[in-house]
Amino acid sequence: MQNPPTYDAPDSPRSPRRVETPPTLKPMRPRISPSLTAALTCVLAGAVVAGLVAAPTAAQDGQPAATDDAGQRPIESRTKHSSDGIRGKIAPQVPPARRTDPVTTNVITYPMAPGLTFTQWDRTDARGTIRAYLMAANLSQPGLTLDYLGTDEVRDRDEVLDMVTTDAAIGGINGDFFDIADTGAPLGFGVDRELGLLHGRETGWNRAFYLNRAGTPAIGDIAMKAIVKKHPELRVGNVNSATVAEDRVGVYTPAWGRTVGTRVTDGLKSGVREVVIKDGRVIRNRTGLSTDQKIHEVVLIGRGKAAKRLGWLRVGEKVRVALKPKNRVTVALTGNKQLLDERLRTVVDDREMHPRTAIGIDRDTNTVLMLVIDGRQTISRGYTMVELANLMLELGAEDALNLDGGGSSTMVGLRPDGLLGVLNSPSDGAAGGLPGLQRPVPDGLQVSYLPPVARN
Repeated sequence: MQNPPTYDAPDSPRSPRRVETPPTLKPMRPRISPSLTAALTCVLAGAVVAGLVAAPTAAQDGQPAATDDAGQRPIESRTKHSSDGIRGKIAPQVPPARRTDPVTTNVITYPMAPGLTFTQWDRTDARGTIRAYLMAANLSQPGLTLDYLGTDEVRDRDEVLDMVTTDAAIGGINGDFFDIADTGAPLGFGVDRELGLLHGRETGWNRAFYLNRAGTPAIGDIAMKAIVKKHPELRVGNVNSATVAEDRVGVYTPAWGRTVGTRVTDGLKSGVREVVIKDGRVIRNRTGLSTDQKIHEVVLIGRGKAAKRLGWLRVGEKVRVALKPKNRVTVALTGNKQLLDERLRTVVDDREMHPRTAIGIDRDTNTVLMLVIDGRQTISRGYTMVELANLMLELGAEDALNLDGGGSSTMVGLRPDGLLGVLNSPSDGAAGGLPGLQRPVPDGLQVSYLPPVARN
């Protein structure tokens, strides 16, 4: 066996944090092989995570384009690759005669904790080279848990490393797309194991990775139960969201932080209304929207017809708002495109290359696959949606979801020396010659490990 290559993940821009590593863990020697399947099969055989590689069965190149729910147009016609909106380089069209099996090199792998394995590798094909990073979490391992990763307030942003450190976790990745140009709020759902529903919306942007009450991971649509009790005429469209939907009520709680005025009504000053609730009663009902006011209990903001209906509430009236996810989920995080559905590839965009973050589920082994692909830099060209889905298939995922990419793509975790740091090369830093510079993001997914208590 060859000696293991030097671990060359980019340093964090901040001073590294030392986190106690379970004493039984030692870095594993990687093995190098000419193909990804062979390489990962070798290095992970007998490790904490087994069975990550499986041959694709259902998806084939040239399959019919998936369509939206109404069947009107290809879903990829409105693909969002990253919150920054940067247009990606177009992948070279490779003639069939030049297509060869990709070559995998520089494989590095080691266990971060019982049930959690990290693998990094380079892969070269006719389109160029990419660098990939994988954290595989076997949820059957006692003490290993996943949870929503967030900031103190929904619309705040922070570096993934800081958020992981604050929560005393051992790893994490960035999460949902977000309103990068204005409020900073995530576009979809966030459900925390302890705090419950933090943000969500009635329709749209609700395809999520989630854990049910039994702790089983899944990818699918989730919904919220958000009602103003005894007021069925008030239809809630959003909870702690960047934009209040037309003719709907937006609910804002202390988790949002402070009010932001017309930034949540797309700048509209007319046809909007704000109701402030404190101690279970309406204390203010007005047409103007407040700015920079601390939310103590609930603020309701109406738009269009909903604004008129909010006008029916009287100051002093008792009002109660109930919020929770409908699906009985304990953890949830949304993305924009489901890459795989029962091993069927559901994306067709094989043109734009970007840094990518994705999450997949290997149901056979109860393993969650957290994948980051570097891009927009010389060491790694980035992946298209199709390439990302195909790689998830090779890694053994039945279902997979695309998360925010571009400069947001970040993976944090324990290194072999026990230091917690940034494991990939975020493109915001790489583009400016500073690999490892993180983009502040509002949320993500964290991995924690707490050794089970021994019973006498």
